[in-house]
Amino acid sequence: MKTRHKRMAFVLIGLAGVGIAAALLLRAFNSNLVFFYSPTQVHAGEIEPGRTFRLGGLVSEGSVRRIGDGLTVHFLVTDEGKTVPVQYTGILPDLFREGQGVVTQGHLNEDGVFIAKEVLAKHDETYMPREVAEALEQAKTRSDNE
Repeated sequence: MKTRHKRMAFVLIGLAGVGIAAALLLRAFNSNLVFFYSPTQVHAGEIEPGRTFRLGGLVSEGSVRRIGDGLTVHFLVTDEGKTVPVQYTGILPDLFREGQGVVTQGHLNEDGVFIAKEVLAKHDETYMPREVAEALEQAKTRSDNE
């Protein structure tokens, strides 16, 4: 084999290795992405079954129910257009309350209940996650146009 052919083989093997490494990196990155959805988007069926995602909106007034074990909580998240029931087992943030903004991370079960693994509440009077504020504004615009 000529030197030129050997060099070309090394270059092709190197490019193939870089391509495989890039493909593995992108696959790992994509599987760890967590997208944000509003209750309206959840009702529209924009969620892949079994996919972990973030659900954000407002905790509906009068919807928080605690189960006897003291750790399991059921509540509703709304964007003032649609509502999604949420179940969370764990200690809620101190600032969690009805009528306040919340972002939860988890997945939908077969019954359409969002099983939250994490609950984040707003931290002061003026803060609301950008995605939640945008989803609430879009839902309000939709309801005003109907």
